[in-house]
Amino acid sequence: MGTVFRLTLRQLASRRRLAIVVLLAAIPVGLSALVNAFLGEEEDFTQGFVDTMVNAMLVGLILPIVVMTLATSAFGNELEDRTLNMLVLKPISRLAIVVPKLLGSIVIAAPVLVGATTAVVLIALGDGGVRAAGAASGALLVGVVTYAAIFTWAGLITKNALAFALVYVFLWEALLVGFLPGLRFVSIRSYTVGVMHGLDDTTFAALGDDALTLPAALAGAGIISAVFFLLTVRRLRRMDVP
Repeated sequence: MGTVFRLTLRQLASRRRLAIVVLLAAIPVGLSALVNAFLGEEEDFTQGFVDTMVNAMLVGLILPIVVMTLATSAFGNELEDRTLNMLVLKPISRLAIVVPKLLGSIVIAAPVLVGATTAVVLIALGDGGVRAAGAASGALLVGVVTYAAIFTWAGLITKNALAFALVYVFLWEALLVGFLPGLRFVSIRSYTVGVMHGLDDTTFAALGDDALTLPAALAGAGIISAVFFLLTVRRLRRMDVP
């Protein structure tokens, strides 16, 4: 398992991919620093800006794109160069292949996104934003794990995993869930927002109207992550590898 994990990290941590991930995460940090420099004393504006940066930009856009960039490629190299058969023919369980593949995406995405989220909140709110930064970072971590489970599975079932992920993010999460509130119970963005609001319902009070409760958000994220993890293991067991 350790060998597969190290190989996955080496594959995912290419210069081009890391540059995209870091650049995306740096955008809200840079914007927060700029706004704080000019409008740092306007409390009402700053609070609304934090909600916009964390909810709309980080949770709604940058989180899924960063995880999608990494997780859909977890099996990408093996499928492209047809070396996946070398893995599956070895005397190791499919579980021991899927776990490090999933962890590879999480280990790269989580520190970058959690670091960016913490920086955004602390820049805007200062020392009073420690609790909010912890809540937002914890929520982003939940989102990273859940998105990684779905997109790792997508990378194994189709060569167009990136297109599938984009459709999921922009059609399902951004459009359908917005028009049909009942779908928030099967929405990763809603789980992430629910965790964030549940951990700090003062700073993120504006998210409370439609937010899931903390137990519901954690349960939903856990179930979705487990289901797609098991689907990935099942797919690897049943697929015909050339």
